[in-house]
Amino acid sequence: MFIKHFVLDTNIILEDASNIFKLSDAGTNLIVLPETVLDEVDSKKSGFDEINFQARQFARILENAEVVDIVETDSCKIVILELNEPSKFNIHIISKENYDASSKNIALNIFNDRKILEIAKFANTYYSSNIEFLSLDIMARMRAISLGIKASSLIGTKLDNEFDFNFEKFCEVKFEDLEFIDGSSIYDFDEDYQAYNFSYNFKVKSSDQMLLATIENEKIHILDEAEVRDQIVTPLNKEQLLFSHALNSQHFNVLIVDAKAGSGKTLLALSGAIKKVRQKEYQKIIYIRNSIESLDKGEDVGYLPGLEEKFEIYNHPLMDSLDYIVRASHKKRKSTKSNYTPIDEDEAQSRIQDMITNYAISTMWVGEMRGRTLSNAFIIIDEAQNMSNKTMQMVLSRIDSSCKVVILGSNNQIDNFYVNKQTNALTTLLKSTVSKTDLVNPFAINLEKVLRGPITQWAEDLFSNEQSK
Repeated sequence: MFIKHFVLDTNIILEDASNIFKLSDAGTNLIVLPETVLDEVDSKKSGFDEINFQARQFARILENAEVVDIVETDSCKIVILELNEPSKFNIHIISKENYDASSKNIALNIFNDRKILEIAKFANTYYSSNIEFLSLDIMARMRAISLGIKASSLIGTKLDNEFDFNFEKFCEVKFEDLEFIDGSSIYDFDEDYQAYNFSYNFKVKSSDQMLLATIENEKIHILDEAEVRDQIVTPLNKEQLLFSHALNSQHFNVLIVDAKAGSGKTLLALSGAIKKVRQKEYQKIIYIRNSIESLDKGEDVGYLPGLEEKFEIYNHPLMDSLDYIVRASHKKRKSTKSNYTPIDEDEAQSRIQDMITNYAISTMWVGEMRGRTLSNAFIIIDEAQNMSNKTMQMVLSRIDSSCKVVILGSNNQIDNFYVNKQTNALTTLLKSTVSKTDLVNPFAINLEKVLRGPITQWAEDLFSNEQSK
């Protein structure tokens, strides 16, 4: 009757409760839930994180289910639920009175994983064929495979579906074209132009001259590098120049940045935001950052209220950037004096607090955003690689047309066990640029150059190369 039988891990539901509808495919496939999954979802219902919201959503889904049968076997009990909306499909909840796994000297999350896999193993023998265990946890999938159970991540997600969009493109031009290239159609110089070619490096033939440009409404906009550099933090390479120009541009209103650690993404974004508030184009700066901690099973510390005493603790990238800006500003003002002395710590902290006040810099936690509308703000969303699509959808849907939003992340630094490189919000946004949209004016770029220092560059190269082997 059923084409496939999907045994779900907890993270499939907490990633998006509506996954069960997608996986069921209007009743074509059977959804199997181990009782431990229900226990884990139930434990997540309280709180303000996205996974708490998804847990509550799943509970609402189950409220509309009807128990149509109960089947008992020698080792397990199967409760058969039927849902009729949006289409009729079945869920089988399987429980077991006595598990082979023991909780002695085993962490709770590992014990729960083993209980879930015992149910998956039972399902593998009880149902006729096509059993597949779905989990976002690679360790759980590997253990399932070792037990002879087919395992994969979310349906339709392939681990090899890497993409390599040419956000920044190189193109040669003739010297005689320089006079009228600014404002010309990009198709006059590149007939292969794609919507995701946001930036160009125009190399003048038979010359060392290079022009940097962005594409706005399919027209070439040559950068005024002197104007772009006129900010507290000076861009140090062409990628940073292009990013800084997009930050300052009135055309681009959604910026998506995939950047290596130490590439200056947060620092430049904040510097650009300060410049725009100073020019009175926006009234305030809002910094949003996921608070996922790298704990077992992606356990969250939660999106805490924006209290002043918690400001610095959970927003180190922001505070580090403000500290850098304060010290850089001090150094610039004192650079002409022979008796220059670095700013002392107390004075630096005082100026940071002044900046927070003067530029209306605030943090916002995802849990307090539902039902709100953000207006007249320069918004920086950091750590987007740790956000689910549902979280990002909720955040972006709070932002009105008077705002500019900059989305930062690095797919080399995923700490959230409920998403992976293929399913996180950063990847979804980057992939969205393949198609032209008339709703927003997006800009995307990769920041590959590490500027923090040689240790950071060495670590990035070493461990990125190891992951690719």
